[in-house]
Amino acid sequence: MPAVNRETGGWTRVVTARPRLSLLLALLFTALAVVAGSGVADRMGSGGWEAPDSQSSYATKALEREFPASQPNLILHVDSGGRRVDDPAVAAEGERLAERLAGERSVAGVTSYWRTQSPGLRAEDGREALIMARIAGDENATADVLDRIANEFRGRQGPVEVSLGGPVAVRHELQTTIQEDLLRAEAIALPVTLVLLVMVFGSAVAALLPLAVGIVAILGTNAVLRGITEFTDVSVFAQNLTTALGLGLAIDYALFIVRRFREELAAGAEPLPAVGATLRTAGRTVLFSALTVAVSLAAMLVFPQYFLRSFAYAGIAVVLLAAAAALVVLPAALVLLGDRVNALDLRKVLRRGRPAPGTGKDAGASWARTARLVMRRAPFFAGATTAGLVFLGLPFLGVKFGTADDRQLPETAESHVVQQHIRDDFPGRPGGTMEILAEGNPSTARLADYSSRISELPGVLRVDGPTGQYVRGERIRKPGPAEAARRSGDVAQISVAPKSKAVDTASQQLVRDIRAVDSSVDASVTGTAAVLVDSKDAIADRLPWAVAIIAVVTLLLVFLLTGSVLIPLQAVVLNALSLTAMFGALVWVFQDGHLSGLLNFTSTGDIETTLPVLMFCVAFGLSMDYGVFLLSRIKEEYDRTGDHQGAVVFGLRRTGGLITAAAIILAVVMVAIGTSRVTNTKMLGLGIALAVLMDAMVVRSLLVPAVMRLTGRATWWAPGPLRRLHARIGLSEGESAAAPASGTASGPDAGSAPTEESEERDPVGAGHR
Repeated sequence: MPAVNRETGGWTRVVTARPRLSLLLALLFTALAVVAGSGVADRMGSGGWEAPDSQSSYATKALEREFPASQPNLILHVDSGGRRVDDPAVAAEGERLAERLAGERSVAGVTSYWRTQSPGLRAEDGREALIMARIAGDENATADVLDRIANEFRGRQGPVEVSLGGPVAVRHELQTTIQEDLLRAEAIALPVTLVLLVMVFGSAVAALLPLAVGIVAILGTNAVLRGITEFTDVSVFAQNLTTALGLGLAIDYALFIVRRFREELAAGAEPLPAVGATLRTAGRTVLFSALTVAVSLAAMLVFPQYFLRSFAYAGIAVVLLAAAAALVVLPAALVLLGDRVNALDLRKVLRRGRPAPGTGKDAGASWARTARLVMRRAPFFAGATTAGLVFLGLPFLGVKFGTADDRQLPETAESHVVQQHIRDDFPGRPGGTMEILAEGNPSTARLADYSSRISELPGVLRVDGPTGQYVRGERIRKPGPAEAARRSGDVAQISVAPKSKAVDTASQQLVRDIRAVDSSVDASVTGTAAVLVDSKDAIADRLPWAVAIIAVVTLLLVFLLTGSVLIPLQAVVLNALSLTAMFGALVWVFQDGHLSGLLNFTSTGDIETTLPVLMFCVAFGLSMDYGVFLLSRIKEEYDRTGDHQGAVVFGLRRTGGLITAAAIILAVVMVAIGTSRVTNTKMLGLGIALAVLMDAMVVRSLLVPAVMRLTGRATWWAPGPLRRLHARIGLSEGESAAAPASGTASGPDAGSAPTEESEERDPVGAGHR
């Protein structure tokens, strides 16, 4: 066991006192996490976009209970080939299929074209028909039933060919596809990431450390999610975030810590003091970074949709586990490795005698030149960069929100094919019908009056209810057996067929118009458009709270790091600017369909409502991750020298390459996630990849130094009470050092950037005292 130096900080003594024991415990934790997290994907859901406490959710559950046939979630698409569906042999087989399906456990409300002769259940060419049913239970229960019966009904059945569709089949294929795609993404990301880490570090030993931290974080998060599924719903989509952030943040944190440790070794420190200096400097930065990212992700907990809440569960867990592994496990490994962290240097042949990365006077020189150039032309770079980012975000002004459906899946997916057949070949507006739950035992007269008034609304094609069928205020058909079945006890069900598509603007307005009808009937509206309206309203209602939480906590944390009032404001504004390209691309590519052939997805003409919220929270947190890395080194140098401009150059010199490398590696992981065949996952992966690259290569490299040059020494200003507060509770990278007095330099041009000669004399800077 290495001797503990008295100069080593308390935390360093804790994590390095028994380094072999620490690594053994980490290995044991990982093994237990593998066992605890096994099968987590099978317990996850593939929905969660609807607001559970909304009117549409209430009506849907009540209608499922009282009128199962009104809420079918399983569709059997029956293709008769060259025959017509009214052919006796085809009709007989259709009847047999419906009877068999009705006899299955947990299946109710079975109806078919052959039983009802409804024109909406027969294709316009007369060669295809539908059998519809309701599988009872939650997402996992319905998936189990589908697994049990699918092979009995799918495929050739006598003279017909049967395919499965409907919400249950779509969710099942989504879940299966996401699991398969995630395995492929991991198979792509891990080896590519290892190659990039070797290129960054040179040493194969150093390159393996970030991967080890990432694996601990990912496996630990899977175990946490497995536990959460015992108490609440968790979306299977959250596993993608677990992999992406687990690798990305672990690599970020490990890069920062290993890089600083190697700097300390290069400056002549022994391994244990080097780990102590690393934890006092880079370790504090990692802690701040993890807190800012966790807060951004935790903001999604304010939304009622479990799709968003699932990403908060996964994100918070993986961030904290990645930080814990980087601050506990990694230091123990570094103490044991010592100088061997540079072993197996695979770039010796390429360097041909040049110094190892990060140890020579030329390291970071290009970033220093970039910083000086940007600050000499600060107004131009600030204006041009801001204008460019705003321009890239302009397409988002035309965003249209919708709901996720079968078109998330590849065009060849069975449930997608079935739903596309229904959209293209069947009459009416399949999937767009609005259902009304009428409660309170309304009289026949009241139901008739209510149905008639709804049928007069603009955009209504017809209304079907227990009192008959209505068009433009007139009853055109008296109630028959089918209509009579729309009443059960003191509740009734009314269907509204809109003229518009399922979730377009007109359908959403029709939902609001129906809800605004003044009537004595106690009515609740559901359906695809109603679910979308309620989801949008829930997000609009909670979004200010989420943004406020992110902004306030970010401002507080950055103030604690820097002691400045202006820098936290700059951080929030510049982070928001870094996301504009992502949001613009979201609309231009995925909503408008540009590059759909190249990226192999089906454009629906809208963006799923919750996705921009998710991408904002994730991308904002990652941007703050890089922002904290840069600001911590700038603050460290400014505390040491009082030279504002020189501190900015120093910060970019020390972290520019590191941030860029981390962003490229994270982008590779996100692009691997973006190879998914599910459109929402593709959007998430490619969008976040674009956001982190823009943040690292444009905002941190150009906009931050330009803005800090323009604000000059005022960048570090804070009123007296806040300065005193920061002196008591503030934390910063490096040893405690009083900020330079306001008179140590004058004006924004005071001081000069460190020269290469001065950095050669002090290669590590303030972190090496």
